[in-house]
Amino acid sequence: MSAFLTRIAWQLPLALLSPLFVLVALLALWLTDLFWKLLGSRRSSIDTRPDVTAASVVIPNWNGKHLLENYLPSVVAAMSGNPENEVIVVDNGSADGSAEFLREHFPTVRCIALPRNLGFGGGSNTGFQAANNDIVVLLNSDMRVDPGFLQPLLDGFADEKVFAVSCQIFFSDPNKRREETGLTQAWWSEGALRVRHCDDPQVDRPFPCFYGGGGSSAFDRRKFLELGGFDHVMKPFYLEDTDLGYMAWKRGWKVLYQPLSKVWHEHQGTIGKKFSRQFIENVVNKNFLLFAWKNVHEPARLAGHFFHAWTGALLSLFAGDSRERASIGGLTRAFLQLPGAMAARWNARNLAVVDDSEAFRRPMGGYFRDRFEAVEKDPERLNVLFLSPYAICPPIHGGGVFMYETVRHLGQRTNLHLIVMLDDPKERQAHAALTPATQSIEFSIRQEGHPKGVGAITPYAVREFYDREFEWMVHRQILLKQIDVVQVEYTNMGQYAGPYQRIVWTLFEHDVYFQSIGRTMKSFGPVGRVKAFTEYLRAIRYELRMLPHMDEIQTCTQENTDYLLSFLPELKPRIHHHLRAGIDTSDYEFRPDGRRPRTMLFLGSFRHLPNQAALRWFLNEVMPHVLEREPEAKLTVIGSDPPANHTIPNFNGAVELVGFVENIRTPLTEYAVFICPILSGSGVRVKLLEAFASGIPSVSTRIGAEGLGGEDGLYCSLADDPQEFAARIVQLFEDPEGAAAMARRAREFVIGHRDIGRMTESLEATYRTTLAAKNRN
Repeated sequence: MSAFLTRIAWQLPLALLSPLFVLVALLALWLTDLFWKLLGSRRSSIDTRPDVTAASVVIPNWNGKHLLENYLPSVVAAMSGNPENEVIVVDNGSADGSAEFLREHFPTVRCIALPRNLGFGGGSNTGFQAANNDIVVLLNSDMRVDPGFLQPLLDGFADEKVFAVSCQIFFSDPNKRREETGLTQAWWSEGALRVRHCDDPQVDRPFPCFYGGGGSSAFDRRKFLELGGFDHVMKPFYLEDTDLGYMAWKRGWKVLYQPLSKVWHEHQGTIGKKFSRQFIENVVNKNFLLFAWKNVHEPARLAGHFFHAWTGALLSLFAGDSRERASIGGLTRAFLQLPGAMAARWNARNLAVVDDSEAFRRPMGGYFRDRFEAVEKDPERLNVLFLSPYAICPPIHGGGVFMYETVRHLGQRTNLHLIVMLDDPKERQAHAALTPATQSIEFSIRQEGHPKGVGAITPYAVREFYDREFEWMVHRQILLKQIDVVQVEYTNMGQYAGPYQRIVWTLFEHDVYFQSIGRTMKSFGPVGRVKAFTEYLRAIRYELRMLPHMDEIQTCTQENTDYLLSFLPELKPRIHHHLRAGIDTSDYEFRPDGRRPRTMLFLGSFRHLPNQAALRWFLNEVMPHVLEREPEAKLTVIGSDPPANHTIPNFNGAVELVGFVENIRTPLTEYAVFICPILSGSGVRVKLLEAFASGIPSVSTRIGAEGLGGEDGLYCSLADDPQEFAARIVQLFEDPEGAAAMARRAREFVIGHRDIGRMTESLEATYRTTLAAKNRN
């Protein structure tokens, strides 16, 4: 309580002034942009590949004699193989005799002794200006290097667009968590830059990263100086390298991570020893704000930044400082540097050739391949990445069956890679069945909790499937596996797509999500209906915005296609209903007769709400009419996650609740009638396709048989009224010859129109046509 009151007492006056700080800063940056548009101009650049036959190492030092004594020998030894290499130590006005120590013990090292401390950025800039080589490797004084660390860095400058190449960073203590790796990632969230280091052993070759760490990277000296070096507005320390990396991406250049270049960070630096924790936190907070004030030029991003900066600072006043949000101290310090931020913003605008959105995309593996690497128009064998939000094996629900069958057949025709999101790690084992069909399979465990809640405009069903680690895996695989086509399963995974220029993204709409919600709303009570309507509004907004990003869209039925086209007619050339919703008909034994009389089969996963509602409706509304007409009738219910026995009517043993079975093909050959009493949802019911292929006569609602049923009695009997539904069942009991004839027509239909082998052949052809068209220029 004492600390809380003290913080309030010290920061309250500044908090009262904070609205003024924000408004003045926003106005100042707006005026800077206005005058730049009137008077400014982008600075041109002629990019050339640097000379990589030698390099200069620059090490800033401040009172770090003991660090130089311990770690400089590894650097000198690693650079000794080439007489053109050089090692430069920039001494920032040290008072511990560092300069004298270097002259005495390391005569081959150039020592530039500055009369005062210019900070990390100022000292580094001095070293770059003094360097004799095109490549400058910037190292912290507490960095130990591998003897062969240099050559992989030089190899990374493979073309004229490479600005920097980062080492892979380790800690000497292998048990210490690797919070620093060199593989940097960043994104924009809630009005601020977010950064992290990724630890991914699968990245085994040069890979894009957001910035090269200032103490462990090689830079193209000419490009470094063209950007102005480390900006003094970030003084005295932190985020200078992040700022520079972002400027490089906006300049149209590349920043790469090189895992073959290894260094060890001992973390025995001097900053933590010379400055208080509170001072360091304020500087870091200030520099995150100044990063945005300098570099973020898109109006919407900047407006969001100032809103979050002010509200975050007020929250920090009461809740305490956090690097996740602005602070009063950081906001005040940034405001005091506003003139410098304006000058830096002007310079950043002069240098930027791509906008903020594009600059945030390019360091991501997928976009990097899309923007900088060649994508063949017609490769001999396509590289396809398949993304699933659910376990594929065992295929316990309709969507699982469609995915399983496509993977099996697509893997025969392409180099297929899978990333599957699971609810439980135990689900991994079952996917061994897909190994023969795939080049690689990766798994992500779906996390509980969601970043947005009340007031979010993103649908709940989309938020619960967002995972930054999953997104990282997608981009890593696109680049490392040289992916040509990304196949996205379900609407909720469409969030991972974006504005790709060469790589093809396709989406299978297992159902039209907002249509499915709309059909389900009537089954809820008043409160549930309000929630469902809210989700419906979110879903229609999300889905209609997401679909145009897709190069091809696969639906289950012509009805689904027509429904989407009624909202987005421009999708017509790239939406198809004949490519995905099928089964391997050869796997099903066709038996139109010899079945157990007066028996019914219900099949479906009870994790799927429409199946729950369908069974309730049938048992409560239809089953009594069936038993009234046929007292010996029996119903068997098969499906994963079934309801408890005591929660459903048993009708004196007429209902048998079996639960999950490994192979449903056998039950499909035994029972007399298959029922599909679905009342809501969208798409094709795989259970009906399986019933058609197996020769079991079927009765369905019209929604349940959407896209399959045709007219009543052609492929299956259709009824929506409970009494009519019961009458169709009894009619099939009493007319086995007519039932068998209908079953034969259904079998012919599913072989001709829904066989997955033929559909996958067409799917691959569509991939190729779309890829060629997208890469025509």
